[in-house]
Amino acid sequence: MAFALAGIRFPTARTARLSSRSGLEGKRRSGASFSPFSRKKRFAGIILTRSSSDTDPTSTTVAASDEVLVPGAENDDLSCSTDMISDTEAASSNLQVSQETTGLMTEESEAGQTSVSSEFTGRTSISSEFIGEESMDEDVKGAVSSRAIKRIEEVQEKPRFVPPPGTGQRIYEIDPSLKGYRGHLDYRYDQYKKMRETIDQHEGGLDAFSRGYEKFGFQRSANGITYREWAPGAKWATLIGDFNNWNPNADVMTRKEYGVWEVFLPNNADGSPPIPHGSRVKIRMDTPSGIKDSIPAWIKFSVQAPGEIPYNGIYYDPPEEEKYVFQHAQPKAPKSLRIYESHVGMSSPEPKINTYASFRDDVLPRIQRLGYNAVQIMAIQEHSYYASFGYHVTNFFAPSSRFGTPDELKSLIDRAHELGLLVLMDIVHSHASNNVLDGLNQFDGTDSHYFHSGSRGHHWMWDSRLFNYGSWEVIRFLLSNARWWLEEYKFDGFRFDGVTSMMYTHHGLAVGFTGSYNEYFGYATDMDAMVYLMLVNDMIHGLYPEAVAIGEDVSGMPTFCIPVQDGGVGFDYRLHMAIPDKWIEIMKLKDEDWKMGDIVHTLTNRRWLEKCVAYAESHDQALVGDKTIAFWLMDKDMYDFMALDIPSTPRIDRGIALHKMIRLITMGLGGEGYLNFMGNEFGHPEWIDFPRGDQRLPNGKVIQGNNYSYDKCRRRFDLGDADYLRYRGMQEFDQAMQHLEEEYGFMTLDHQYISRKDERDKIIVFERGDMVFVFNFHWTNSYFDYRVGCLKPGKYKVVLDSDDKLFGGFNRIDHTAEYFSIDGLYDNRPSSFSVYAPSRTAVVYALSED
Repeated sequence: MAFALAGIRFPTARTARLSSRSGLEGKRRSGASFSPFSRKKRFAGIILTRSSSDTDPTSTTVAASDEVLVPGAENDDLSCSTDMISDTEAASSNLQVSQETTGLMTEESEAGQTSVSSEFTGRTSISSEFIGEESMDEDVKGAVSSRAIKRIEEVQEKPRFVPPPGTGQRIYEIDPSLKGYRGHLDYRYDQYKKMRETIDQHEGGLDAFSRGYEKFGFQRSANGITYREWAPGAKWATLIGDFNNWNPNADVMTRKEYGVWEVFLPNNADGSPPIPHGSRVKIRMDTPSGIKDSIPAWIKFSVQAPGEIPYNGIYYDPPEEEKYVFQHAQPKAPKSLRIYESHVGMSSPEPKINTYASFRDDVLPRIQRLGYNAVQIMAIQEHSYYASFGYHVTNFFAPSSRFGTPDELKSLIDRAHELGLLVLMDIVHSHASNNVLDGLNQFDGTDSHYFHSGSRGHHWMWDSRLFNYGSWEVIRFLLSNARWWLEEYKFDGFRFDGVTSMMYTHHGLAVGFTGSYNEYFGYATDMDAMVYLMLVNDMIHGLYPEAVAIGEDVSGMPTFCIPVQDGGVGFDYRLHMAIPDKWIEIMKLKDEDWKMGDIVHTLTNRRWLEKCVAYAESHDQALVGDKTIAFWLMDKDMYDFMALDIPSTPRIDRGIALHKMIRLITMGLGGEGYLNFMGNEFGHPEWIDFPRGDQRLPNGKVIQGNNYSYDKCRRRFDLGDADYLRYRGMQEFDQAMQHLEEEYGFMTLDHQYISRKDERDKIIVFERGDMVFVFNFHWTNSYFDYRVGCLKPGKYKVVLDSDDKLFGGFNRIDHTAEYFSIDGLYDNRPSSFSVYAPSRTAVVYALSED
């Protein structure tokens, strides 16, 4: 018997499990192991797209035996899901987390299992008893490779410490207007501090609490494997998989306190692990919804076998000699963040699902060459439905198997670090897939396990489940999830998706935020979610000081990017989501109706001391049903007039000129960071449309699919590279823009001054440091001897010109010219100099040191 994934055939491996145990457990001996891994093979899982709501909560997956043992065990009413505690004493009395779960890894099991030290981060299966070589007996020394010891040493290099909470009062110094909402904000900070105190008291601190992956899921020790799962709604549970021939009677789990289930599997007689690497595994439970097979919640890898709809959890524990070892240090976070937003699966020019390895070899060097210093990768967490763009997560600790193996993802990240690129992960903690077969939804058969019950636990627009951030075990799960990706995979930070939805009980739906503080600090605020966001940012910045945390918030929540110790939510950056919306609004207008003051106001309308990542467009604008900036500007002309050997059209000329100007002014004024979605730097034509079939709605209406085509689910990098197409000029401009920012760092320079917003001339002039940016948005008028103000006197030179022929322009600016300032007040500036400002052109002048 064999399985094939993405054209690769993998024979199943038989395991000789000679257990010393008697009875039903002996049936495991002839189990077949699904092992789709080899050191040099990579694969992308074959996907069958479907609606996550089409699943049956009582369905079970493939099993070798129909025999199901369902003992009549009583189900206690204890649950780890609680409302957020109001004071420390109440937390101590009502805390529904077992002291036994806190100390799960500090006791030896009945089978003599040795615990894993809390100092470890889950990278190794070596017992804490064997840290020092002098304490190893000869048998253990032979089993532990030097590579494993090296990992242990790396983990122990730096002590981890999360500072205690501060006073939380500096926010009132930064923004005195917040004093009118002191009651709400002080209460928020008190809840955060009490949560920290409770975690310190019952879990040994945020450091230990955020290592849940060392307690739950599969834990390898010197003597075997322990599997633990939190499933308070289950009446009975058993671990099944290839390793025991899917026999539900072989490895029945024991219910501990507070709904934690546990089973220990001793090593085989020959010392080999009881579950071979690559084996399929699931947990079978008797639940209030019936008998149910689920992928373990803490699973580290899952795959969809050919011809099957459900995914299978994979026990992923390759031999030490096959585990990827990072070779390159993580770069320090740059002062100016230039992010290349990307998606591994659609990163190939070919109509297919691309791989981690191809992205590593082909796309990362392109990103570096273009001048970006960070890559933000979407859709890393496993998601059964490809067309969800990775936002309907089913397995939170597992990297998507469509693109390859966990070790290949590590290789990608290591290569990025070698190239000097930060790697940011688009992490989803705002909601989860409602898929009951593959994900967390109704994991233990109840509606309220990881999520709120009833309507509060369902996002009606996203068709997904909403976490209960007041549940102790949910907080442990999510904090540990964030840490897992930083620790195990060495991601350099996160872009947190959907934070607006988290912060408000209305989720930002049908709400127009005007900036009134009453919209942020009232009963619509989800206080549990706010405390969780403060905790996760506290953990990230305390344990990984160089890590970057970006939040996707459209509401403009005050204090969002102020440190937690000062009373803020703790993000480093907010995505400036108003900017792309404004550009879409403007592009629907005639050129003469573009308002310079409106453009400048939107770009600069951000809170003091709260950094923003600006962007003209992201993946959102590239999706089917929307339009990219290039398509808004050039529309169908892009199909016929982008070749250089045929005449252009007025629409193409206008589109290329404005495409460059929009991106430069967004980077110049919009924030302290910049983001671009892959391919949009050269005006990628058309839209993104994931492969999908026809969808029939409940009302009988049919939404037509695309016959599962990948034609528009790819990135045509060849267009940007072709020297015979006009796309090349836009790509060259974007590259020059990134390298200019690298050289001058103008996004984060302290000095910024806007000296002109001329509605008649359609001119915008502003300063960043010693640079002067001049934008002429007029459709026909070019201005000779146009005087612009500057702060410092001296000689200025052209350092970037959007009209350069290399960038697809008309070459109207003389780059050899020198511009000497004259003293005298002009546009409220102490000096000025005269320039030529051609129509639809942006020019950047820098003070020359010659």
